[in-house]
Amino acid sequence: MALLELDNTNFEAEVLKSSEPVLVDFWAPWCGPCRMIAPLVEELAGDNEGKAKVAKLNIDDSSNLAEQYRVSSIPTLMVFMNGEPVETFVGPQPKAKLQQAIDAARV
Repeated sequence: MALLELDNTNFEAEVLKSSEPVLVDFWAPWCGPCRMIAPLVEELAGDNEGKAKVAKLNIDDSSNLAEQYRVSSIPTLMVFMNGEPVETFVGPQPKAKLQQAIDAARV
C-alpha cells in the first residue's frame, strides 16, 4: 500500500471508518519540517503495509479537518483507531516513536 493522500472527500472512509490504525500526517507544502519528515512517513507506510494505514493530509486543501482536530502547528501526526485520535505528536518525531504509537493502537 502506498502512502494515502487524504482530503475532505475520503477522510471519513479511510480514517474514521477504518478497522486498522491510521497514522495521519497533517502537513503543508510550504512547511520545511513537514518536507523533512516526508521520507520517514513514506517508510512507515511501507513498513506497516497490511497492518496499518499511513496517510498525509494537506491542511491548506482541508483546513476544516485541521481545525476540527485542533491542528495549530505542523507537522502534526495523529494515530487514529476506531475513528478516534489516540495519540498526537507535534513536530518531527523519531520513526521508532511513531511506530510504537501505531503498534500500541493495534493492540
